Amino acid sequence: MISKIVSQISSKTIYTGKVFDIRIDRVREGDVEYDRDIVVHGGSAVILPVFDDGSAALVRQYRHAAGEYLLELAAGTLESGEYPLEGARRELEEEIGVRADSIEKLAEFYVSPGFLTEKMHVFLATGLTEVGQKLEDDEILTIERHSFPALLEMVSRGQIRDAKSIVGILLAAPRFRT
Repeated sequence: MISKIVSQISSKTIYTGKVFDIRIDRVREGDVEYDRDIVVHGGSAVILPVFDDGSAALVRQYRHAAGEYLLELAAGTLESGEYPLEGARRELEEEIGVRADSIEKLAEFYVSPGFLTEKMHVFLATGLTEVGQKLEDDEILTIERHSFPALLEMVSRGQIRDAKSIVGILLAAPRFRT
């Protein structure tokens, strides 16, 4: 593996939005200079709640970029300065309407590191207590509960196509095969 010195020469923000910003970075890698368009996102918390009966709760919601309703794990953008675990607890209560006695980190990964800074933090929640949803005005979703065998079948048939959900399901499934 060849290791070169990489440095950022300049950076210019060209768009500032509610969820993300866009900047153009000028980079030098060894003797080569190039520009990169970067979508700057503060990261996300993803939560997979599993009930005592072994079923997992996911949300079905319309995703405009995909142009369809998708079945996904509950997730949300981290607020400024918010730790991923705090974000996971918040999203669990907002979207699913439960609190957890135990939350365990399953993974963290970059969504698309070629142009996006977003890192997703995936958590497993157990020991759940119903507290009622606290949806935001633009969160229009339904909750669906499925067994892990059913979820794995849905992943293999392409019925679950959201990457964060596939990652969370595949990592948690060995613990809940019944």
